[in-house]
This record gives sequence, structure tokens and C-alpha cells, in this order.
Amino acid sequence: MDKIIQISSGRGPLECQFVVAKVLKVFLEEATENKIEYEIIHRETGDENLTLKSASLLLKGKNAEQFLKTWIGSICWIGKSTFRKLHKRSNWFIGVFELENVMKIEFNEKDIQFQTTRSQGSGGQNVNKVSTAVRATHLPTKISVFVQDTRSQLENKKISIARLKEKVLELDLKKIENQMQETWKNQIEIERGNPVRTFSGNDFKKSTADKTFKTKRGRLKNELKKEQNELN
Repeated sequence: MDKIIQISSGRGPLECQFVVAKVLKVFLEEATENKIEYEIIHRETGDENLTLKSASLLLKGKNAEQFLKTWIGSICWIGKSTFRKLHKRSNWFIGVFELENVMKIEFNEKDIQFQTTRSQGSGGQNVNKVSTAVRATHLPTKISVFVQDTRSQLENKKISIARLKEKVLELDLKKIENQMQETWKNQIEIERGNPVRTFSGNDFKKSTADKTFKTKRGRLKNELKKEQNELN
């Protein structure tokens, strides 16, 4: 089942926009590793280079739902601001949300109705005497385009399909953007408690959870050595 998700900085500061860009990269790497197809359907650039306010993705694959269980929720990055060197804050939060009840429009050329007519010049004068102009209508959405770019009906038909597809995708994106606005209204403040993921370091490869596990493992090893020494 397809899933549409949004990685968002909410109303967080520039540092959160930096985190969105970094987390998106990690997210896509893991999606690829899990053989999940993805399409970035919308990106809102941040206020500085290499930052993003939000990114929305379409995920495809039987493992998509299970994969998202490790991502949906708040994400924490522990690190010093690269934009405000003297800023004392070190915990920055963003959110990963699923956009529910959004059905992506499937564009199929079989749903297009074509009508041919003579190309028209200025003042209604016939450009040629054969029907080379094409009007293409996408029946599910009723979107229509008229093309008379060339003297070839076949070429005009190809152009009309490309333009029609672009318009249908624009409509689809507008619908998703409206849904994203609703998500933003419901997530004005990113939930900061109990993050599903915690990263640290500018490379975003480290996780405090991993560090905690390593610390615990080291402590257990020391305790085991101590017990063995006492037995000897």
C-alpha cells in the first residue's frame, strides 16, 4: 500500500531546517536498503543553503508500513548549532508524519479523449487545410489542453499528452499541499517527548541509543570481569 509522509521542521528555527535536510538523506538511504521505492513529491526549501523546511514523499513497497513504524513521530538531533555558535541549546526536534486519506491521481493515457481540428492562425485564418491540431481531455479530472504547435497531428498528440500529464500532476500536488497545510495546523509544535529516533554528530550516522547500548554493554563486561576475578 502506498504511503505519503512528510518530514517537517514545524515552526522550528533554522537549526530544525538543517535537521530536516540531514534526516531526509538518512531516510532515503534506509528506504533504499529496505527495497522501498520512493518519490519526492514536494520540497520546501529552507532559509539557508542545504536546509529544508519540509519534504513530502510517496513510498511504495510491501514493507513500507513496517518501515515507517521506526520513523513516524518526533526525531531528535543532539548537536551544537552551526548557525549560532554561541547558542546554548543542543537538542533540536523535527517530526515525521503520515498524510492520511490522500489518494494520488493515477495518470493513464487510456483515460485521455482526443479531438482533432484544423489549426487556427490570428484572426481565425486557417493555418492549414487538414486537422492537425489536437484537444486532449483527461476524463477523470476533466482537465483539457489544446495543442497546435506543429503541422503533424502525431507530434501534437505527443505534446498534448505531456502537457496534460503535467497539469494533472499539478492538480495532484495542490491537493497534497492542502493536506500538508492541515497537517501543519495540527502539528504547530513538534512533540518533543519520547523521540522515535535520536541522532548526534554532524554526519547523522550516530545515535544516542547506540551509545547507550555500548555503554551498557561495557558496564556489563566490567561487572562480569569483576565477578570472575572474585571467583578466582
